[in-house]
Amino acid sequence: MSTSVYQGTEKIGDIVAEFPGASNIFREYKIDFCCGGNRSLLAVIEKQKLNAEEVLEKLNQAYGDMKEQSKQADWRKEPSALLIDHIVNKHHGYLQREMPLLSEFTTKILRVHGAGHPELASLHRLFHQVKMELDQHLIREEQVLFPLIKEYEQNPSEDVKQRVVKELEELENEHEQAGDLVKEMRQVTAEYQLPPEACRTYTLTFQKLQEFESDLFEHIHLENNVLFPRFVTISE
Repeated sequence: MSTSVYQGTEKIGDIVAEFPGASNIFREYKIDFCCGGNRSLLAVIEKQKLNAEEVLEKLNQAYGDMKEQSKQADWRKEPSALLIDHIVNKHHGYLQREMPLLSEFTTKILRVHGAGHPELASLHRLFHQVKMELDQHLIREEQVLFPLIKEYEQNPSEDVKQRVVKELEELENEHEQAGDLVKEMRQVTAEYQLPPEACRTYTLTFQKLQEFESDLFEHIHLENNVLFPRFVTISE
C-alpha cells in the first residue's frame, strides 16, 4: 500500500499489515480483521451500517499520529523466520501464560456467581473449548509448521513447500474455529457487560478475557494475512 491515506477500498488485512494500530480502531467498531481480513473496509462498513466518514477519519488520524510518533515494524518486509520468532515470543508466550490463569478465573466466577448468572456456564464451556484447541494448535505450529517454514526459507524446495501448504491450510481452519468461539464468548456475556454486584475477580476476568481476544486476533492476523499468504492464497 503506497499511500498513507486510506480510502476504504483497501482490504482490512492489508490495512492492519501496514498499520498494526488500526486493529484498535477495528476492535472498537467490531470489525473482524483476522478471519475476515480479505474484505474491503468499505464493504464491511456498509454491511455493519457504520459511519464510513467517521471510521476513515479515525483511521487516517491514527495512522498520521503513528507516523509522527514512531516507526513500527512492517512484518510484510521481514523474513519469515523473524516473523515466526515474533509470533512465538509475543503471542504464543502470552497464551501460555494467560490461559491457565483464565481457566482458574472463569472457574472461580462460575462457582461463586453462576447461580445468578447462567451465562457464566456458557462462558466457562466456551473458554475451555478454545483453550483446549489452542493448546494443541500452538504445539502443532511450533513443532511442525514453523520448523517447516524455516527449513523452506533456508533451502527452498517444492516438497517442503507442499508440506507447508498442507499444514497451514488446516491451521487456518483452526483459526476460524477459535475466532468463532471467542466471538461467541463476547456474545454470551453481552459484550463483557459486568453486573452491578461484580466482585474484583469477576471484573478482572472480563478485563483479561478482552485482552485475550485482542491478542488472539492480532496473532491470527499476522499468520492469516502476512505469513500464510507467502505460501498460499487465502480463500474468500
